[in-house]
Order: sequence, then structure tokens, then C-alpha cells
Amino acid sequence: MNPSARHSRHSDTADSGASEGVPRRYATGRQYELRRGDALAVVTELAAGLRLYSRGGIQLTETYGDGDIPPGATGITLAPWANRVEDGVWYLNGKKQQLDITEVSRNNASHGLLRNAAYELVDEAEFSVTLEAPVFPQHGYPFLVRHRVQYFLAEDLGLVVRQTLLNDSQEPAPFVLGAHPYLRLGDVSASDLVLTVGANSRLVADERLIPRSSGQVGGGTDLRGGRTVSELDIDVAYTDLTFDDGVARQTLKASDGRSVSLWQDESCSYVHVFVTDQYPGRAKAVAIEPMTGPANAFNSGDGLRWLPAGESFSMTWGISASL
Repeated sequence: MNPSARHSRHSDTADSGASEGVPRRYATGRQYELRRGDALAVVTELAAGLRLYSRGGIQLTETYGDGDIPPGATGITLAPWANRVEDGVWYLNGKKQQLDITEVSRNNASHGLLRNAAYELVDEAEFSVTLEAPVFPQHGYPFLVRHRVQYFLAEDLGLVVRQTLLNDSQEPAPFVLGAHPYLRLGDVSASDLVLTVGANSRLVADERLIPRSSGQVGGGTDLRGGRTVSELDIDVAYTDLTFDDGVARQTLKASDGRSVSLWQDESCSYVHVFVTDQYPGRAKAVAIEPMTGPANAFNSGDGLRWLPAGESFSMTWGISASL
């Protein structure tokens, strides 16, 4: 996708790539475009994902092509759990629950049950769009819930995302919510950016990325004073975040002073930071993932919430930039 190209407000098909008048469909389904001032956000039907957020033509998130599914889970939203469940197994009232294994290499159930789901449009306004998808009762998760996601371009042109889980079951339902955006700062190499994460504690995970303990940040995991991304190769969940007026903010900053930040409200007490050299077309990419709980919360109980029947829970996060 050309980030500067103008999309229709919502489109099912790509303009390019047509053969004999038959349009080529987007791999991520219907595309919802939001514009306000010089801000642009593109949201996908698939996984209620954030495909692009930019300001003045400057990309502030990683993106991907019309025919691609989100590489490395780029921009997708996560429910009814974020990150991983070890072996896909957890216990409900003493009864074993077996989720499908979706991360075969580590034998985990990864990134919830809606990664490959189509979300329906439930509301749209001039600067916002709201999508929703159900999770039906199934093996490993015998609950009926709905995940609703609203994207909104605020007056200051920042992006605000509100994720809500609604429990239509007759019993309380366990959950963790999260999202998986990758931040960038235009054409500046991610390797040259300084990453600052205001967190005092981290989770210590095994080789399968399942947390086994927690401790104070230190050495290569202490990002409170900022570290150049080229020095980092981490896949770490942080907690004990620094909140200022109810908001925790993690920032990528360039040498010229420009920056992009992911912020989250106090309902999100965890943030997962993933720095990878495996992102297509990028020497380095940085995912900053707001989460209400860490990996394997269904077993550890850390950050796990139980939503009463008929009630709802919301988390709010967003992306801002100083350009």
C-alpha cells in the first residue's frame, strides 16, 4: 500500500491489480479510512487491525501490502487473551481446557481467538469507526463474548483506540485484552531511534516465551533512560509502569528530536516490547504492545480478569507524535 494514496472511506477491493475488470480483494478485507487534518488511519476488517497511522505523510506505524496478511501480527487486536497460553492448556473449575495450538514452533496458543476473524461495522462517524466480532463458545474457551474496537482521530490528530469486551455468557468469563502495533518514524531507520520504556519491572520468560518469574529491570532490559534500538534484541513484557495523570507512555525518538509514542491507560498495566530483525523490508522493527495481562495469564493469574455475565470492560490506548 502506498501510504500517501487516497483510499475510499471504506473499500472492499484494491484499485490496482485488477484483471479484465475483476478487482483484487484486500487480503485483510474491508478497509476503513479515517482522516482528520494531516492524520490518516487505515483500519482493517480482519482482526480489527491498524494497518496504517500517519501524520503529514510520515508513517508512524509499520504497514504492509494489499495482498498480504499482517506480518508479525502487525496492528492486530487481541482477545480474549493476548500473547500466549502455554501448551494451549488451562483449567476451569478443575476441568482441563485445550485451546488450538497456533504457535506450533513453541507449542503455544497465541494471540487469542480473533486473529483470523472478520469484524463487522457497528458504528462510524466523521473521525471514528467501531468494529465488533463475537467469540463463540468452543473447545478451550466455553464462553460467549464480543470484542468491540473503536478507532478515533482526536482533535490533536493523535490516534485513540478503545477495546471493549462484552460478556454475553451466563457465567463470568476470563480474559486479557491487548494489541500488537509496530511503531516507526517515517523513513528513519528503526535502528537509529532511541526507545524509552517507563517500566520498573519485567517478566522473566523461558525459551518458549512463557513467564516464569519477575524482577526489577536491569542491564539490557532497563529502558527507562532510553536505549538505541540497534543495541536491542528483546521480546520482553514489562510492568510496574510509570503513569502520569493516568497514562503510561513509551517512546521512540530520533536524533532530530522528533518522536512517536504509544500510550495506555491504567487498565493496561503491562506492555510487551518486541524488537526484531525479521520484519519484511526492515532491518529492525519495534512492536510496543499494550496489554491488560501478560503471557500465560490463564494459568498464572497475573493480570487475569473475570468479566461478570452481562457486563463489559474497556481498555484505552493510542499513538501520538511530536513532529
